[in-house]
Amino acid sequence: MHFAQQPRIVSWLPSVRSSNRREAGMTYRVAMDIGGTFTDVVAYDEAHGTYVAAKAPTTPGDLAEGVFTALERVVDDLMAISFFVHGTTQGLNALLERKGARMLLLMSEGMRDVYHIARGNRDRMFDLQYRKPVPLVERQATAEVGGRLDWKGEELRPLDEAAVRSAARRARDEGCTAVAVSFLFSYVNPAHELRAGEILAQELDDDVMIVLSHQVASEWREYERTSSAVLDAYTGPVVRRYLGRIEERFAERGLGVPVQIMQSSGGVVNADFARRNPLQTLLSGPVGGTMGGVAAAALLGRPNAICIDMGGTSFDVSLVLHGRPDISNEGVADGFPVLMPLVNLHTIGAGGGSIATAEAGGLRVGPESAGAVPGPACYGRGGTAPTVTDANVVLGRVDPDWFAGGHMTLDVAAAHRAVGVLADRLGMGKEALAHGICQVANAKMAQAIRTLTVEHGLEPREFTLLAFGGAGPMHAAEIARELGVEEVVVPRFPGAFSAWGMLGTEVRRDFTRQFFTPGDALDSTAMAGALGALETQALDALGEQGVPGERRRVEHAIDMRYQGQDYTLTVPLEAADEPLREGFLAQAAARFAALHEQRYGHATPEAPVEFVTLRTTGFGALPEAAPAPYTPQRGADPGAGHTKSVKFGGTSYKTPVLRRERLASGEQFAGPAIVVEATSTIVVPPDATVAVDSHGFLIMKLGGTA
Repeated sequence: MHFAQQPRIVSWLPSVRSSNRREAGMTYRVAMDIGGTFTDVVAYDEAHGTYVAAKAPTTPGDLAEGVFTALERVVDDLMAISFFVHGTTQGLNALLERKGARMLLLMSEGMRDVYHIARGNRDRMFDLQYRKPVPLVERQATAEVGGRLDWKGEELRPLDEAAVRSAARRARDEGCTAVAVSFLFSYVNPAHELRAGEILAQELDDDVMIVLSHQVASEWREYERTSSAVLDAYTGPVVRRYLGRIEERFAERGLGVPVQIMQSSGGVVNADFARRNPLQTLLSGPVGGTMGGVAAAALLGRPNAICIDMGGTSFDVSLVLHGRPDISNEGVADGFPVLMPLVNLHTIGAGGGSIATAEAGGLRVGPESAGAVPGPACYGRGGTAPTVTDANVVLGRVDPDWFAGGHMTLDVAAAHRAVGVLADRLGMGKEALAHGICQVANAKMAQAIRTLTVEHGLEPREFTLLAFGGAGPMHAAEIARELGVEEVVVPRFPGAFSAWGMLGTEVRRDFTRQFFTPGDALDSTAMAGALGALETQALDALGEQGVPGERRRVEHAIDMRYQGQDYTLTVPLEAADEPLREGFLAQAAARFAALHEQRYGHATPEAPVEFVTLRTTGFGALPEAAPAPYTPQRGADPGAGHTKSVKFGGTSYKTPVLRRERLASGEQFAGPAIVVEATSTIVVPPDATVAVDSHGFLIMKLGGTA
């Protein structure tokens, strides 16, 4: 299967204009990822089976401006778009910058401090730098509401509706734009939360977002469920406004198909669902790269891959394990727990725009970034602080005349001035400091990778490093060397790879139900019935997303633990009726023991187990595209005689500059080399060799033979 054959698409979405365009043979499938520095877009031409990718500077004041600039570089007419999927970091940015909604939190009477007590004052006993995150809701913005359910969901005291109405008046008087409700045991019986939601809707304006904890996370753990509801309410209004604006602007410009949104779980949903469930989009942008990594790993035949996405502002790490994305059912967002399926991502402030500064006589790189405006000094937009990109320019590792596909010409003199000022302050030469800036950035990024690998018992040397993002392929070889990884793969369109990955995902909906029971007290019929009900929910939800019946499927799993343990592992099930099969308990316990051995290095197969949570995921398979095989562009030799002086390890090398789109499958070359393309620059060090495979991937071997 060719690289270009991976993207699939929701072709059944209703659109008369889309149908007319398809008959005329003028349709494009488009994916877009808005980053902190650049907006990336990938378009697939359905008529010719070809892909084109482009970048445009992100416009923070009006994101739509950058969106349309990028789109115009790949599609002439928005009417010709038959499918559009979009990754957004609006919710995540609102959280990181603490620019979310003013909100009120409603808790069960006597439970006001659950959110603020959290799990104690610290979660890392021996980390002297640890600081507990400041809660998103102040204690005085938490209101208690009478009424109580017991652990079985049976009502002990009726809901105090007068208290809910009083809270609604307070929210209105204080100008709150969101209200979160988290009552005890609502995950078992949501009656009190549902009624509170009805009252709040009656009392408040339509533009006030109302979040019910059981709808965000229908799971146990009071603090974690409350935290998830608070995150949804805090970021939700920002995401809703953004999605509303972007849809309006697209409609004004002629886009006639629904906007699809990437979820943190690696699946897509329509914008209407995303507006109602904004927390699902928290990691929307970077997750596209992970899903692209899954498709790329399948093409390469490498089941385990480290995905690194280095953009202008941040560096994101994720893993492909055994051919699947590394997904967890709970995670942490800027220090706050969240209960929902999400790709395990580790993000640090290290990108091409990361600013280098002097600190205590030493060198510090990031996390502060020059962003899109003014950007690195070499962008010529008024930036004066030295950045990682400026360091690469000083070392000669960037072609200033063909940056971002020729849409930008870099100011080399400005980069030298910016780096030179800091070099003088530190008493170093410009090139020595530039090398140091890259080394510090590479060390930080290598450590971020160790956080997801070594700290979880995984050996990086057993992985392929898949490098993408605008700056990822520039640093990939040195990062791999830090980790002992011998193979680096650079896919096509690396600078827009996250956008490409969005085209190859599936529609996804997740459902959970608590099912506390010791293994020796298991009611197999009840478990199978509960799983069957979740399966029906999932299949119906896929139908609401427009997925036809023959393309729907479900996967089941159950959270298990040894009796007396606090935390669980998710054990896959074969089908909803598996609990009815003979020997189910022993088989489930054996799977759990194997997972426990894999994760923690030990297991106790003879110990009793218990079941905690049922999980069902619905997938909507998207029809595959039929793109043309990879072929290089016709033209002159990839290098065409163009060479430049590039610094590697303090030594200057006469280095060819190659045009990637002219490299043919099967071609091989040795480093040093600089490979330029529309979305990124690939740096090949002197001790590396590169081969171009049949999909157009660059396979880089460090210290070996291609």
